[in-house]
Amino acid sequence: MSEPVAINPRIVEALYCEAIVLSDEVRHAFTLSGRLETVSIDEDLARVALSSEGLRTTTRMMHAIAWLLNHRAYFMGEINELQLHRHGRLPSDAREADPGQTALLEPEIVELVESTRTFYARLLRLDQNWRPGETCQPSALERLRERLEQRLAS
Repeated sequence: MSEPVAINPRIVEALYCEAIVLSDEVRHAFTLSGRLETVSIDEDLARVALSSEGLRTTTRMMHAIAWLLNHRAYFMGEINELQLHRHGRLPSDAREADPGQTALLEPEIVELVESTRTFYARLLRLDQNWRPGETCQPSALERLRERLEQRLAS
């Protein structure tokens, strides 16, 4: 059995700062103003790809920041362990981008998206391993979300 992961306020604060910087880069990269001035019909698919990946990436970072804020609140004593358990769980990042759409994006954006996935995967590992002895059933909302994701994936 592996050692339990130790999360402390310094780790959470460092991850929070990293998340804020990464989120700002995401906001800047997916801002459409200025990019759509000269739009042709050929660019419609690229615009859809940019919008779709922008939504996925922004959502991923919003979940990451919410998770980190909940853990900051826990370490500051603003919420208890039960509240953290109920509201501080990180959803899985199951929705993958369509490779055809990803090919339409600029390489810098693809690299940024991959950075957000790597960051989110780190948080998922922390979330899943911080309480290794816990055998908690997913909430009804989490089960519904998983079923919807499975249906959309098929």
